[in-house]
Amino acid sequence: MTGLSTHVLDAVTGRPARGVRVTLLDATGSELASGTTDSDGRIAELAGSVLAAGRYQLVFDTGTWFSDNAIEGFYPEVIISFVADGTAGRLHIPLLLSPYAYSTYRGS
Repeated sequence: MTGLSTHVLDAVTGRPARGVRVTLLDATGSELASGTTDSDGRIAELAGSVLAAGRYQLVFDTGTWFSDNAIEGFYPEVIISFVADGTAGRLHIPLLLSPYAYSTYRGS
């Protein structure tokens, strides 16, 4: 079993992206969990300890966040597909976001 957390950083300002809606989907596209980033741009426990081995997607509602912050953005959503092997104690998947680019990595 694996837990999952995420955070979003506004790469233009270097500040946390508060209020980004994030949805966790399984391989069939079924919603497993969702949440909204806090004032530090984080969701500490998106999946708790129920993430078994398999393929998943994190869907970040960036379009709404851009709109709410009066930013003209190119990406209405960012989808990060990943594989959990079921052996790691925690997965942390950050998103660094700007209006015309984004990047991600496997955090710790």
